Amino acid sequence: MKFPPLTRRVADLPPGQIRYALVCNDAGSILDDVLVYGPMADGSQPYSMVVNASNREKIVAWLNKHGGPSKTSLADDTCRTAMIAVQGPKAIAMVEPLVKIDVPLASLKYYTYVGGRFDGSDILISRTGYTGEDGVEIVCSAERALVTWTKIIEHAQRLGGMAAGLGARDTLRLEAAMPLYGHELCE
Repeated sequence: MKFPPLTRRVADLPPGQIRYALVCNDAGSILDDVLVYGPMADGSQPYSMVVNASNREKIVAWLNKHGGPSKTSLADDTCRTAMIAVQGPKAIAMVEPLVKIDVPLASLKYYTYVGGRFDGSDILISRTGYTGEDGVEIVCSAERALVTWTKIIEHAQRLGGMAAGLGARDTLRLEAAMPLYGHELCE
C-alpha cells in the first residue's frame, strides 16, 4: 500500500502500533501533527489517522490530493466516532474495570492500541499519552460517546478524578515539551 508523504514512515507499522508524524504542505510547512494507527492484528481495522479536529477538512483534502493509488480508499470517520482521553496517574485504575480487552490495560505499551468492548460496544483503546501524562484514549462510536463519557466520569469521581478542559491539556503538553498544533506548530 502506498501512503501519502508524512515526516515518518508508516507503511511498516506492525499491527497494534501507533506512530506520531507531521503532515506538511508542499513548501514544508506543518499542516497538522497526527497519530497513525497501524492495522489490527485480525485485519478488522485498516490503517487510520487521528488529526486535530480543527484541521480535519484541510487534512482530508490533503489526503485526497496526495493519497496512494486508486485501490487506496479514504473514509472520514470523524462524525461517526469520538475519542475520550483519560489521562493522569490514576487513568488505568479509572478505565480498566470498565473495558474488556484481551490483555491487562497496564500492559499496553506506549504508542500501542487494541480493540475491545466498553458496555457491550466495540472500542479501540490506545496508550499514546498525547497530553504528556500516562493514560488511555478510548475511540468509540459517536452514538455511544455520551454513555461512555458518563460512565467514565462516574467511575473517575469515585477515585478522585474529574473532567478537565483543553487548557489543562495545553499546560500538560507544554510541561512535557510536546508541541501542539495552533500553539507551537503551525503553517
